[in-house]
Amino acid sequence: MYFTAPRPEETSPVPAPFQPDPAFRADVLQGLSQPQKSVPARWFYDMRGSQLFEAITQVPEYYPTRTEAALLQAHSAAVAERVGAEATVVEFGSGSSIKTRTLLRAMPRATYVPIDICGEFLDEACAALQGLFPALRIVPVEANFMNPVKLPLPQSLPHGEEARPMLGFFPGSTIGNLTPVAAVDLLRSMRETLGEGAHLLIGMDRAKDPARLVAAYDDAGGVTALFNLNLLQRINRELGGSIPVGEFRHLARWNPEAGRIEMHLQARRAIRFEVDGHPFRMEGGETIHTENCHKYLPGEMRVLLAAGGWRETEHWTDPQGDFSLILARADIEQEA
Repeated sequence: MYFTAPRPEETSPVPAPFQPDPAFRADVLQGLSQPQKSVPARWFYDMRGSQLFEAITQVPEYYPTRTEAALLQAHSAAVAERVGAEATVVEFGSGSSIKTRTLLRAMPRATYVPIDICGEFLDEACAALQGLFPALRIVPVEANFMNPVKLPLPQSLPHGEEARPMLGFFPGSTIGNLTPVAAVDLLRSMRETLGEGAHLLIGMDRAKDPARLVAAYDDAGGVTALFNLNLLQRINRELGGSIPVGEFRHLARWNPEAGRIEMHLQARRAIRFEVDGHPFRMEGGETIHTENCHKYLPGEMRVLLAAGGWRETEHWTDPQGDFSLILARADIEQEA
């Protein structure tokens, strides 16, 4: 027997002026139609999802944020010395730009170009950052950074002025959300966005005890669960869905063959629901796969970067060896 939940008030049709992202609709409908249902992780980040992710970074179990922050504090001056304090810093998936503040303090003459898929959250983050750095030039870009992005920077320079060096910034081990093949594609896309001779400062999480990894993605306070479940609420709100959110639970598990943490939304019992007028059904125990978080050994990180067209020039880690902060460069000899 399938349980069909009544449509709650928060899933009422949105006002007529709102137009859902057609890519969001396509990804959801396609993903829910597969034998292993899935929704790409990039759709976590509506306004509420972005806020919940920032809350995740503060929970005790989630070590990557505080470890990477300490590495940035220790090594941002070295990055500025290697790249140039006047560089254009392009952050892919900028979020709240909290970590970026440490980097920008070491690069006082930089231009900052944050790229994020959530325009509302991007505007709030830029306003907060401008308050801290009144002289900083900020050029926000609302875009999906998974594809090459045309940066809105000056096409010509005053006579005698050299082009500013380019520094891509991709913290948070976000690269681990992608399969290795997709990660290589993204690294090549970043290289195309930033150009020849650019640098990339990237954070990557290291392989470690699976119990620590599972705890980091299933915190005792349930913040990550709320983050995961918010995806269903977004589907209901923006795509006219009738998903019974209360009939799902958050699930985090280690996949040793793939070397990754997987996040799923598991149906507590058999259910039926609709999305954008399309009917779906799930058996009890069936899941919607929402995110992967790959973990790498240092040698694997170098291979991944090289495959994407980047040469590692610096590699920093914490005393426990939990996390890596890597500076890489796009050199001519790296082209395939």
